[in-house]
Amino acid sequence: MAVREFALPDLGEGLTESELVAWKVAVGDTVQLNQIIAEVETAKALVELPAPYDGRVARLFVEPGVTVAVGEPLVAFEVDAGEAAADAPVAPAAPDAAGAPAPSAGGLSADGREPTLVGYGARPESGARPARRARPGLAATAPAPVTPAAAAPAPSTTATALAERPRATPPVRKFARELGVDLASVAGSGDRGLITRGDVQLYVDQHTTDSAGPTVEAGSREKRIPIRGVRKATADAMVRSAFGAPQATVFLTVDVTPTMELIARLRERAEQTEARPGLLSVVAKALLLAVRRTPEVNSRWDDAANEIVEAEYVHLGIAAATPRGLMVPVIRDADRMTLGDLSGAIRSLAETARAGRTAPADLSGGTITITNVGVFGVDAGTPILTPGEAAILAVGAVRRQPWEHDGGIALRQVLTLALTFDHRIVDGEQASRFLADIGRILADPASVLTLV
Repeated sequence: MAVREFALPDLGEGLTESELVAWKVAVGDTVQLNQIIAEVETAKALVELPAPYDGRVARLFVEPGVTVAVGEPLVAFEVDAGEAAADAPVAPAAPDAAGAPAPSAGGLSADGREPTLVGYGARPESGARPARRARPGLAATAPAPVTPAAAAPAPSTTATALAERPRATPPVRKFARELGVDLASVAGSGDRGLITRGDVQLYVDQHTTDSAGPTVEAGSREKRIPIRGVRKATADAMVRSAFGAPQATVFLTVDVTPTMELIARLRERAEQTEARPGLLSVVAKALLLAVRRTPEVNSRWDDAANEIVEAEYVHLGIAAATPRGLMVPVIRDADRMTLGDLSGAIRSLAETARAGRTAPADLSGGTITITNVGVFGVDAGTPILTPGEAAILAVGAVRRQPWEHDGGIALRQVLTLALTFDHRIVDGEQASRFLADIGRILADPASVLTLV
């Protein structure tokens, strides 16, 4: 048997680190190739990591809640010696005294680079990897090889002071800093002495009268939520967008009674069972048709090249509210889809996003976005542009209300649309024309949508 380490793979899309959310295996478990062994959360999505080969789990290097850099080891496996020599990933090598990586005993891929997890992007051609960061409770030097008889070697006496810090996850360390608590004074109740948030709070509760440091009221009625993962990425993107491009919004209220009647008719057709169109898919189709006359809304501003880049395709982003925050998965080449195909793609995309299984590659590359605020009972809103895009359309709730119709007043189904646009790329006339085109299609969809 041989021992091989599995490091956090390159997940693509420029992602350099991930937080380990949960282990699906434990030390001693036997795993098979492609069996899911862990879940990690990137700034874009929750990602499942499969086992790179058959073997037995010998050691878990990282605890849930810890942020890990690409290339940093996650788990060690005991594998068949023949299989390991043939195609196993190479364990990260410890640097020698001069700072150069030590020779590796494992095998490399045919081109001399470490293999990566299938489907998650290629390693840089240089083979460079981020420096391994010391983690609480782990030696700063490379871990010693693991053997079946010693899955957890004793801590090295040469470990740095950083590695000797009390063991706690980054959120707990942040919580302790905010309360002015020295973790060296806190007893850990977690696995192998891990200090938990509850341990920190208990310490604070027991020392609230200590005048040497800040006092904290026991039983605080505030809840502190770490800003990380999708929430942090969304916040950063919205700040960049709001202050990086001059944005303006135009509104249009439309009688969509004909659209709602068309949807009802299409839903009754047996062949539409798997991809029955809803309002969002019809609005999306109307937007895709309107892009043809106003392609400026499907463009982006390239600061580096001092150019406006107009896409001849439409990668449609659909903003989706999920338990982990706002996501904008993308439907590639949506302009080539029929209404039924588009409806099915939107439904599949939403289900995947809510389950937290959207691949990072599917959360980037959009050219224009739709956000459906109407599902929350909201009539209208002023959406913020997705960074790198020139327009975003907000769809409000459909309301039954009195409306002018055929020279009189009738109870009609009315919808408000809001279009936010980058005023560097799209001017007011273009934005208004684009929104009016969408409105005209929704007011009389049968004459247009049945032909495409």
